This record gives sequence, structure tokens and C-alpha cells, in this order.
Amino acid sequence: MRHAVRQLKYLTTAAQVGSFRRAAELCDVDQSSISRALRQLEDYLGIMLFERSSSGVRLTTAGEQFLAEVAPALEQFESARRSARAMRRAETGLVRIGILTSLAGGFLRQLVEAYAERHPRVRIDLRDGGRREHLAAVRVQRLDAAIITGSDPVPGCETRELWRERVYVALWAGHPLAGRPKLDWADLKTEHFIVSRCEPGPEVHDYIIRRSADYSNYPDIEDKLVLQDTLMNLVTLGQGITLVSAAWTAVNVPGLVLRPLTAQADIVPFSVVWSAANDNPAFLSFLKTAQLLASSRCGSSQNDTILDTWSRAYDSAGSVFCGP
Repeated sequence: MRHAVRQLKYLTTAAQVGSFRRAAELCDVDQSSISRALRQLEDYLGIMLFERSSSGVRLTTAGEQFLAEVAPALEQFESARRSARAMRRAETGLVRIGILTSLAGGFLRQLVEAYAERHPRVRIDLRDGGRREHLAAVRVQRLDAAIITGSDPVPGCETRELWRERVYVALWAGHPLAGRPKLDWADLKTEHFIVSRCEPGPEVHDYIIRRSADYSNYPDIEDKLVLQDTLMNLVTLGQGITLVSAAWTAVNVPGLVLRPLTAQADIVPFSVVWSAANDNPAFLSFLKTAQLLASSRCGSSQNDTILDTWSRAYDSAGSVFCGP
């Protein structure tokens, strides 16, 4: 394949300049290489492509017809080759990331913005969804990666913690607890929680139970068949309270108040999960961009330790954020 393309390149160049010597200079090869390659092409085709003379070369009638027919294919091949090389350098392509958290603010938004700035011709396809569906898509490479809560290993995948966010309580402005600067779980024992049945609602539901249920108390939780944005508006109407990640502090919802939970256990890790078989250059550069952003945000000693971990796990394109 490579030999045939080279022959056609020599053919096109020699036809344009009318000289094997000049074609050799332009192609940065010996003149003998041009002559030999084109003689082999003529032998293969069984026709004379060039009329040779002391003053140079020119295409025969058969050569003109042959070149006219192969030129479009050669240009298409060259275009495809340029596109492939651009993708290999992550200049173009597609990155598909499944997310559970808000893009309103925080580390994930900064990562997407930084990557888009460095790779403006790569399309970033962000998909909302649940943990189970995202991980299934990652395993069969319908997604390049998933951003999920937690930092436990995921069987069959590479998993690395990216950053951490504190959990916030979302209340309406007139709620008795809205005036406090921070809250503890003891303050929420008698509260009515509302969560979405859509993602990330089920995870929020499980988190509330895990953090607040004990032998003497079981949380009051109501599932709502609404999306997260609608749920926030229901909170502002006084229908209940809910939990959100710190990224929601960048969202301005009239009447919505966010107060942090103070316990260390209420700082939640977010991790990236991807298939070790994924060799998408655009995705590998996405991980690398995360590493660069981490370097600018973390303390040097902590950052060095984390980046060493990433380097061992994914030598060519490690990535990590530090938690707040």
C-alpha cells in the first residue's frame, strides 16, 4: 500500500514539473528512486506513462488518462491520512464522557473548559446517566470514561480519584435552618427529604440513608419523578430539602439556599473510570489535560504523590485533581 502511494506521488510530482530530477528534489529522494519506482509502475500497468527526453519528461496520452483517473483517489487518500494524523495528535476527534454531577461549576467544569481550549477541534460529548449504565458503556467502549462518585476499584476498568466535593444541603430561603452557616446530620433528623427518581437521585437517596439511618431514626425521603432542575425548584417551594454537590453553589436559583455539611465523611470523592483497552488519542489527551490542571491546583508534595500514582497506572496520559 505504502509503495503504491509513493509511486503515485512520484507520478503526480513528475507530471507537474516535467523532470525526474526536479521531482526527486521536491520529494527529497534520489533521482534513481523516482525513475525506478515509475518504471515499476509502468511495468505493472503495461503502458508507458512518460515520454522521456534529454529536456525532461511529459505524460503520454495513456499517462494523462491514468493520472486523471487516479488523482481524485490519491487526494482522498491524502485527506484521510491528514485526518488520521490529526486524530493521533488529538487535534480532532470525539471524547465521550458519562457524568453524574452538575457542570455548573467546580473541577469538572474547569476540566472541560481547559480541554476545549487546548483542543478546539475535538468534540466533547457529555452524557447524563446512572452509574450502572455508564460503567456498562465504558466496558464496551461506547463511552470513553465515566465520572462517578466514590473511589473503589471497578472490576475490568481503570479507576482513579479525580477530586473531592463537600456535600451541601439545599433548602428554601424561608426554612428555619437556612440562617445557619453550616449544618450537621443531627440538625436534619426531622426533615423531609425529596430526591429525583432520575440520576443522580437514586445515589442521593442511598447516601441519605447511609449517613442518617440508625436504630432510632430512619430518614423521611420522598421520590419525585422530576429532573434535578425541577427538584431544586420544588425545594424553593418548601416541599422538602435535598442534598447536592458543591458544584451547585455556582447555580443561581431564586429562593434556594445551600449550606455545607460539616463532617469529614461528607466530602465525597469523584473518580474517572475507563477501559484499559481504550486507545482513543483524544481521550488520552483528556486525561493528560486533567493532570496539567491538577498540577496548577494542588500543593506540590501532595500533587507529586498523586501524579506518581497516575503515572504508574497510565504512563502515557495520567490525570488527577486534588480535593478541596
